[in-house]
Amino acid sequence: MKTRAIAYLCSEYPAISHTFIYREIESLRQAGVTVYPASIHKPSNLQVMTSDERAEAARTLMVLSLPIPAMVGAHLHCLLKNPGGYVRMIFAAVKLLTTGPKSPLKAGAYFAEAGILLEWMHRHGVTHIHEHFANPTALVAMLMKRYGGVSFSISVHGPDIFYIVDTAMLAEKVREAAFVRCISHYCRSQIMRISKPESWKKLHIVRCGVDPALYVPRPEPVNPVPDMLCVGRLVPAKGQHILLEACTLLKKEGVRFQLTFVGDGPDRDSLEQFSALAGLNGMVTFTGALGQDKVRDYYDKADLFVLASFAEGVPVVLMEAMAKEIPVISTRITGIPELIEHDRDGLLATPGDAVDLARQIRRLLDDSGLRRELGVAGRKKVIELYNQHGNNSAMVDLFHLEGISS
Repeated sequence: MKTRAIAYLCSEYPAISHTFIYREIESLRQAGVTVYPASIHKPSNLQVMTSDERAEAARTLMVLSLPIPAMVGAHLHCLLKNPGGYVRMIFAAVKLLTTGPKSPLKAGAYFAEAGILLEWMHRHGVTHIHEHFANPTALVAMLMKRYGGVSFSISVHGPDIFYIVDTAMLAEKVREAAFVRCISHYCRSQIMRISKPESWKKLHIVRCGVDPALYVPRPEPVNPVPDMLCVGRLVPAKGQHILLEACTLLKKEGVRFQLTFVGDGPDRDSLEQFSALAGLNGMVTFTGALGQDKVRDYYDKADLFVLASFAEGVPVVLMEAMAKEIPVISTRITGIPELIEHDRDGLLATPGDAVDLARQIRRLLDDSGLRRELGVAGRKKVIELYNQHGNNSAMVDLFHLEGISS
């Protein structure tokens, strides 16, 4: 069975913090699916991305980067092609003034974006669009469905969307979607909580993943001082301040280490200030945002990987580290325990508890045998459950299942 062309929609694509979406699309293409990507916003940090990602950006529709005449022309096309559908889309956008975002500015923006995307899909002969994160771009997809001739599906990651289910209209998105891809059992349970049981059959668990052939076991590190690595945006949800608190405790105990933060974000200044006040200068390094090719170099040097998050879906960076047989430490939150079983293929600390996090870090620093054991088990877990090729094949199956095929 051959799958017709589909569209993928993101708020920002490609994005340096969501490279798994690019890999997902590439994997679908390798499986024979024609994928047209669209991004509402022009990507930032494009200059540090790989050449392949920059090429992908060049063939992606950047919705808000189009000139005004092109936007007006897209809407004129939609009006002439289906006047009744265009009016339905107007009424659906007006309804957003009293439900969901309740913002005239946002309702107008979603309506404008929907018309642009519809004309683009008509031009490419595409009738289905898949949206990541169930964020406001899914509202755009809902408006397009009201127009007619278009179906949509969503990938839900969480947990942020679960905190704003009413304003995000998550229940409505689930009801209107052809299917909902949930990245974990935790994610699926939260959608079950806000949807009717008759909708549960459309909730499918398809995990994110990495390519084990690209993320191969790194050489055994020979660092004179153990190197800890944390990859991710520098934002409150990632718990990086707690990681620095744990490092302060380890320093007081005389433990030797180096910590490298790969990533950038609004918390960088406060993290650097905390490091200086805690006397961690020389022990903590901030690289800023890096492309995936450069990030893998840091994985190859790491003795262990630490992610002290307060709120996550199932972080792909943990999968990447585990695939490279780096022992990992994270927190007992949301879907992470589905990826990491404590003392089997990684270690889990109590979220927000610097003392417990320091305890888990010291366990790994003090026990090279445990590091090796957990590293090997971590890669095995990724190969079994978080292999992007097998998981993305499940996405292809979902498109077939829902009749998005010929």
